[in-house]
Amino acid sequence: MATRIKTTGVSAEVRLAYASFTIGGEGVVPQFWTDYFGVKPSVAKSKGDPIRGPGGLGTMGRRTGVWSVSSASVISSDQLAPHLRYLTSYLALPRADLRVLLEQAGVSARMFCFWVNESGDRIPDIPADIRSTMEAIGGTIEIDEYR
Repeated sequence: MATRIKTTGVSAEVRLAYASFTIGGEGVVPQFWTDYFGVKPSVAKSKGDPIRGPGGLGTMGRRTGVWSVSSASVISSDQLAPHLRYLTSYLALPRADLRVLLEQAGVSARMFCFWVNESGDRIPDIPADIRSTMEAIGGTIEIDEYR
């Protein structure tokens, strides 16, 4: 399991933390994952689905598929742990067969964490059991840090 931190600029008045569980890749079949997890996704797109260009002009096809569930509208916390715990509970993770299903479909799973750290002294809290869960399914945890 890898944890990647990317630092970017941030504007004022944004939520300080949220997370999403995402399955991505060319082989994503959104309805399969919706049925498998038994939940409504926040985003569900197949490879080739249209994407509108800037200003709504023109379209192009998605390069990969994506199926994702986000904690952003459900959990109100400035820490990551409550967001990650919500996602693992909501999706009933870990699941014994998930790693094999991901491999068979040729797709990947990740916990994507949005983290505002304007002060530079906030430390993301990724609980050990969440790290173990993602490792067990062959997934990654990524932290997108904004300063």
